[in-house]
Amino acid sequence: MSLSKLIVVTGTSGSGKTTALKTFEDLGFFCVDNLPPSLLPKFLELAQNSQAEKIALGIDIREREFTSQGEPIFQNIFQLGSNVDILFLDAQDEVLIRRFKETRRKHPLTQKGKGLKESIGEERVYLEEIRKTATQIIDTTFFNVHDLKRWIEARYAQNALRHINIHVISFSFKFGIPLEADLVFDVRFLPNPYFVSELKELNGRHNQVKIFMEKSKELKIFMEKLLDLLRFLMPLYKQEGKHYLNIAIGCTGGKHRSVFVAEKLIETLKQEFNKEFYISLLHRDIERK
Repeated sequence: MSLSKLIVVTGTSGSGKTTALKTFEDLGFFCVDNLPPSLLPKFLELAQNSQAEKIALGIDIREREFTSQGEPIFQNIFQLGSNVDILFLDAQDEVLIRRFKETRRKHPLTQKGKGLKESIGEERVYLEEIRKTATQIIDTTFFNVHDLKRWIEARYAQNALRHINIHVISFSFKFGIPLEADLVFDVRFLPNPYFVSELKELNGRHNQVKIFMEKSKELKIFMEKLLDLLRFLMPLYKQEGKHYLNIAIGCTGGKHRSVFVAEKLIETLKQEFNKEFYISLLHRDIERK
């Protein structure tokens, strides 16, 4: 039995690598964490002739040999062909600091007299070249463990691999465009419920906001054109062999217009494409202030 899929999970400490590996294990992958890089060539040789069809391999900064020999190591990995994914997990510094404080874990580069922020900065330098080799960079800044698990399941679960995974994300421009976005649509041209006193504290899921938004003529035209574009693109992406498509819908605060449009888009996509595509939704900034 030959190896059909190899996932290498790496990235900054505290970004979710442990959660990712546990999720891959739940999906039937044979998982190995912190394999010494010197053993990787032999491991790959054995994996090719083993009973394990799918393998997820965790490598991080604790293996210093990995950072010093990153390029030749990945040359060995990529020799396996197109069935290899290098997932690099990352998050903003302040989020990594908060996670370490919450779990009371020690950063692997922390030494006497060195602060957590300094350790994170040092780790980023170590991982700079490795990040460039990644086939997918996952920003977990606004993910909890359940969001990351759903992200991985949507892309690697067996029933999902037969489909393109359509992931719609609503977001706030003031917190940045999602790094994983393939298509970004700005809906700040639509009327803003935020400036209506009775709607300000609600979000795009509330009926009052929906009624307000549905009155917009621009909304109707925009949705028609957006859906026409996606009806054109999605079969072409599928034909190309693309496994996932991240559609980001942004507004100023990420609570009203982007949430409403994302919900409306998902509703139509599920009606038209649910049998062909795996469709999911994330409101990234709906709870942010």
